[in-house]
Amino acid sequence: MATNENLPPNVIKQLARELKNLDETPPEGIKVAVNDDNFAAIYADIEGPAGTPYENGIFRMKLTLSHDFPQSPPKGYFLTKIFHPNIATNGEICVNALKKDWNPSLGLRHVLIVIRCLLIEPFPESALNEQAGKMLLENYEEYARHAKLYTGIHALKPKPKFKTGSISESTTDLNIEQKNTVIKSVDPKNAVSGAAAQLPSPLAPKYENGQDLPAALTSSTETEVSVAQKKEVALAKVQADKKKMDARKKSLKRL
Repeated sequence: MATNENLPPNVIKQLARELKNLDETPPEGIKVAVNDDNFAAIYADIEGPAGTPYENGIFRMKLTLSHDFPQSPPKGYFLTKIFHPNIATNGEICVNALKKDWNPSLGLRHVLIVIRCLLIEPFPESALNEQAGKMLLENYEEYARHAKLYTGIHALKPKPKFKTGSISESTTDLNIEQKNTVIKSVDPKNAVSGAAAQLPSPLAPKYENGQDLPAALTSSTETEVSVAQKKEVALAKVQADKKKMDARKKSLKRL
């Protein structure tokens, strides 16, 4: 494999322009990683196209450039394990754009797009993985099942992590809603009367030390006070009637 040191200066300049362009406007489903110290090793992450057995997968691949690039094509390898007719078990890629159809005028963008298109439309006639090629021709459902299994094991996208802030906010909102529900379910009248019943009455009987009497003692004390008050009223009425009678008797004697 070549390095920046043994690549021609004009090739290095061309690669620098291409890599910058790929970084600023990447092709659909492809992200390129650039190593400024070695343009001869180019890495890319390819998203599995929707509607294929590779959907929801991220596949890392590598392009290696020879010292006589671009006269000779780069070599492509999948670093992520994948079940595909045109990709060998060691990751080597078989595609015409990297072999007989190679043209020095073809850029890296074209090569990467062609490789991703392989995931959409494989070519079992030129298979490097004979098992995958045969299965694709004879039983597509079985082929798709194998490809999905490999994708799920080796290339599954990492799940996004929950944000602590959003979870806390959601939990707070939920607690507020629950509290509001509880408050609304209470009858306002009952709530007022209940609150009033819990407040200590300033006229309630107390012990000598100032503490409130127990509820049972308070009710019995109130009953005794009521009876005593009634007796006092009756006694006062009797005394008043007696005075009236004495006054009448005195009046009769004078007559």
